[in-house]
Amino acid sequence: MNRFEGKVVIVTGAGSGIGAATACRFLREGAFIVVNGRRESKLHETVAGFDEAKLLVHPGDVSDEAYVKSLVEDTITKFGKLDVLVNNAGIATFGPFAQITTEQWRKTMGTDLDSVYFASREALPHLLKTKGSIVNLSSVSGIGGDWGLSAYNAAKGAITNFTRALALEYGSRGVRINAVAPTLTSSEATADLEKSDVVMAAFVDRLPVGRAATPDEIAGVIAFLASEDAVFVNGVVLPVDGGISASNGQPNFLSLLGQS
Repeated sequence: MNRFEGKVVIVTGAGSGIGAATACRFLREGAFIVVNGRRESKLHETVAGFDEAKLLVHPGDVSDEAYVKSLVEDTITKFGKLDVLVNNAGIATFGPFAQITTEQWRKTMGTDLDSVYFASREALPHLLKTKGSIVNLSSVSGIGGDWGLSAYNAAKGAITNFTRALALEYGSRGVRINAVAPTLTSSEATADLEKSDVVMAAFVDRLPVGRAATPDEIAGVIAFLASEDAVFVNGVVLPVDGGISASNGQPNFLSLLGQS
């Protein structure tokens, strides 16, 4: 498919995981891509082998307001427009709430939430011109709570409702704003979790599909939401979670009764 031929896309947090897979997906579908991340070497790994004329590698910290302004400005300078913004950059802070420091809280909010505000604010004047779209990365942790992820839950929950609010405000003006809400996705960031047999057994018990997602599987949904195939989709926070949110939280009675 070439759904994004001639389109200009910014992907934040594109050095690994979902962000890297998303950037590659857009490139394969014909887009011009601006890749952002803190580690320049990882960004070059993401786009290795693609046409350099269609690329802008732009390392930096999206929790920095001035940096985000330059990210969007440099995109317009190089490519002349902006069609899609994917707000993917994020981190998670794990631990009991009483042990979360102010520094950890601020860092999580800066990377996960402030960056979405900064980038959306800078991008929207340009997206209004192209009738473009924004896809935010929320999470199943932005739909319900987790043990030990209070700061992450707060940030992702805010993204969930921020997405809805912007969709109401900008939908009639031709800009669609949606979000995806993944569950555990195999990546550099989740490698330690996936090494734990206990953790993965617990996930498999809750995930109807029985495994973690791959970054490519999340990227495909992001590309769909950004494409003309989703032209009437606006304000959606779409779980991409293998069915985990289909459960009401009660135990698997079939399994407990030996009938699965």
